[in-house]
Amino acid sequence: MSARLNSVQPYVVGLFRIVVGLLFAAHGAASLFGVLGGAMGTHGGTIEAGTWPGWYAAVIQLAAGTLVLLGLGTRGAALVASGSMAYAYFDIHQKAALWPIQNGGEPAAMFCWAFFLLVFTGSGAFGLDRLLARRTADQTVPAAPRAPIAA
Repeated sequence: MSARLNSVQPYVVGLFRIVVGLLFAAHGAASLFGVLGGAMGTHGGTIEAGTWPGWYAAVIQLAAGTLVLLGLGTRGAALVASGSMAYAYFDIHQKAALWPIQNGGEPAAMFCWAFFLLVFTGSGAFGLDRLLARRTADQTVPAAPRAPIAA
């Protein structure tokens, strides 16, 4: 049973990455553009450009979420996303109360740990990282061995 589960692990990690990246990117798009029915902020459903920290967080959410969704630069994008959610939890939410259930920080905590996991697992299956690495490896042809030089 364990061997069977291990054989599908890259596919499950890939699906996890896609879902987490999509949800994170959608949150950023909702905050920046007021789309997807999740408009936040007060200016026409969007966060005013340059406002600290909301606008910067939304840009990170959209960019890092999209990269993670595609599996392109997954580990680096996940590290940035995890750090931004740790900041959001400790600087914004925890001031209100200790526990995430009390301070509204559950999404920030969950995203933080989900992205932290992806830093260590990588993109799994279906990622552009793997496709590009495979393509580069296929194009790299080892040089033919040279014949010894006769004296």
